[in-house]
Amino acid sequence: MDIVPLGFAAELRGVTLAEIAADDAAYTATRAAFEEHSVLIFRGQQVTDAAQLAFARRFGPLEVTKVGSRGAGTNLVILSTIDENGKVVPADHRFALSNKANQLWHTDSTFKKVPALASVLSARVIPARGGETEYVSTRLAWERLDPALRRRLENSFAWHDYAHSRGKIAADLASAEERAALPPQCWRMAWKNPANGRNALYIASHAYAIEGMKEDAAQKLLAELIDAATAPGLTYLHTWRQGDVVMWDNRATLHRGRPWLPHEPRFMVRTTISATEADGLESVRPPSRQAAE
Repeated sequence: MDIVPLGFAAELRGVTLAEIAADDAAYTATRAAFEEHSVLIFRGQQVTDAAQLAFARRFGPLEVTKVGSRGAGTNLVILSTIDENGKVVPADHRFALSNKANQLWHTDSTFKKVPALASVLSARVIPARGGETEYVSTRLAWERLDPALRRRLENSFAWHDYAHSRGKIAADLASAEERAALPPQCWRMAWKNPANGRNALYIASHAYAIEGMKEDAAQKLLAELIDAATAPGLTYLHTWRQGDVVMWDNRATLHRGRPWLPHEPRFMVRTTISATEADGLESVRPPSRQAAE
């Protein structure tokens, strides 16, 4: 396996998802690369649902897809603008609006009771132009912050809500069923990686409030932090090819989809790996929640 750095990200060559799933040495090397680089790219994979699931399971327990999403109740999330008849949906369709919401800078599953360690996304059908995915390292963003602000954020907690981010696109995009199933969650604004001791800024478009701060001040700070983390020149833009698979660390990155022509189809499949105590989950829990559990 060759590791080719792409800024903070890296492409892994000479290895397949199946080999990593089956071989301990390949998994160990891949896990080390994941902890170091945060975003891993695998080109030209013969990817199937089964192969993607087997690969993802090597890294930890898999999330069950939430209510209201395509793939609900399984371990796969379908991100597509293609309907059940094989047609591309119009721009005001819920599928299209959900993809538009994914074009906000975010981290997967900060709105869940158990947040995500990592996401694995595979390209099944891609548009001729556009539809890239853009990433930033919130570990590097953390290191760029003023030391006094870092000390403050290490002991600050932000509230995250799925309905908040969806409301930026359409008021009713989060259904009543989704709102009931996904109550707001509170997490520390810094996530320490236990493998290397490095902190990362832990925020997302789902974040709407900070404990102990007035609403306007909190939202201003959250916006400033995202702007600083995602400034021009600091991102990795992945241009998809069919058969690509990208894995990223939700503890240490922000990402967003990029637009594409609305009449062109796009079909992607995501598997999400839940965080555990071994991944530093306890470091972001509020003290009251740790005591209760």
